[in-house]
Amino acid sequence: MEELQRKYADMILKVCLHVKEGQPLFISANSERIDFVRILASEAYKLGVKDIYFEIIDSYIKHDMLKYLDIEDLRKSNYFNNEIWNEYAKKGAAFVLLKTEMPDLMKDIDSEKQSKATLYSLETRKEFDNLREKNIVPWCIAAVPSLSWAEKVFPNSSNALDDLWNKIFEICGVLKDNSEEELNNKLDKLTKRKDKLNNYKIKKLIYKNSLGTDFSIELPDNVLWAVGREELANGDNILVNYPTEEVFTSPDFESANGIVYSSKPLCYQDKIINNFWLKFENGVVVDYDALEGLDTLKYLINICENSNRLGEVALVEYDSPISNSNLIFYTTLFDENAACHLALGDSFAECIENGINMSEEELEKNKLNKCKSHIDFMIGTSDLSITGITVDGDVIEIFKDGNFINNI
Repeated sequence: MEELQRKYADMILKVCLHVKEGQPLFISANSERIDFVRILASEAYKLGVKDIYFEIIDSYIKHDMLKYLDIEDLRKSNYFNNEIWNEYAKKGAAFVLLKTEMPDLMKDIDSEKQSKATLYSLETRKEFDNLREKNIVPWCIAAVPSLSWAEKVFPNSSNALDDLWNKIFEICGVLKDNSEEELNNKLDKLTKRKDKLNNYKIKKLIYKNSLGTDFSIELPDNVLWAVGREELANGDNILVNYPTEEVFTSPDFESANGIVYSSKPLCYQDKIINNFWLKFENGVVVDYDALEGLDTLKYLINICENSNRLGEVALVEYDSPISNSNLIFYTTLFDENAACHLALGDSFAECIENGINMSEEELEKNKLNKCKSHIDFMIGTSDLSITGITVDGDVIEIFKDGNFINNI
C-alpha cells in the first residue's frame, strides 16, 4: 500500500502540479490521513522543496467548536482563519488540497452557523482566490480516504479503507505502469472535445431527462469551454482536479430557467443532501426541496450574495470510469466526474475571452456570476439529453442517452 501511496503522491506533485526545486508547498489535509501527509512531504523534500506549510484539520475538533461556540467566537479562532493561504500564494507556493470526507459527522450542527463559519473562512483567503482565478497559483485537489468515508462507500466490506484506497488508485491510473502517459492521453482527449464545443459557438443549452429535469441556460457571447488542465501565467500546465472527466464553462448568470433534479447525493460540509431539486427563473433559484438534508440545502443556496445563481455547467459522459464503477463516492471530487453537473456560486474567469485579466465588475458585465462560494451538484443520468442552440440558430444534439454524440 505504501508504494502505491508514494506513486500517488508523486503523480500529484510531479504530474499534476509540476512542483519545482525550491518552490514552497502548502498542504491542506485532514488529521485522519496524517500518514499520507508524511509520505507527500517526504516526496516533496526529495524534489528539493524546503518550505512546506501544513494545514492539518481535525474534523472532530471542528465539530465541537461549531457545536459549542457562537459565530463571534468562531471568527476569533485561527481554526477558521485562512489568511495563511494568502501568504503562501504570494510566495508562489503550490497548493495540495487533500479531500477527506467524514459523512454525516456534522448532521447535528446548525446549518446557518456552519455556513457563516465557512463564509468567514472564504473571506479570509480572498487574495489566494484572486491569484488562483488569474492562473497564477498552482493548485490541485486530490482524495485521501477516512475510515468512516470508506465504510459509507463500501458498507459491506471487511476492509473498506483499503478498498477505497485501491479504487482511488484505479480511477487515478496509479495502478498502471504508464500512469503519466495515460493521464496525458485522457487530458488530450478532453482538450479536443473542448475545442469542438468552442468551434460550435453554442449560445443555449437545453437539458431533459426522466427524473423530471427540464431546464435551459444561455452562455455569454464570448464564452470559452475549458478542462481540468489549466495553463498558468508562467506557461506550466497543471491539473486542478485529480481525477477529471469534465468539459465545463460558465453560463450567463441571469439565464437559467426550469427545473433540475439531482442524480447523486451531495456531501456538503460532512452533511448529506439527497433527492433534491431546484427551480430557476431568470437565473435565480426560486424554489427547492430535498428528501434528505433540506435545511443544509437551504443554507447552501443562501450562504452569501449570488449563491442562488449558477456559475458552472459541466458535461461528463455517463459512460465514464467513475460512473461505470457503480459506486456513490459521497464526495464531489469523484461524483462530479461521474455525471453532468452544475454549480451554484462563483464562475470561472477563464471561461470568457480575456476573462482572467478582467475585474469583478467587468466579469459581471460579461454575465459571469461572482460569489464567495462554489458548490457542484450532479444532474447527469443514463437518459439525459442535451441540445445546443448556436449563435446562428442551428440546433446541435450534444448528449443522447447520457453520452456525447456527433463525434464530440
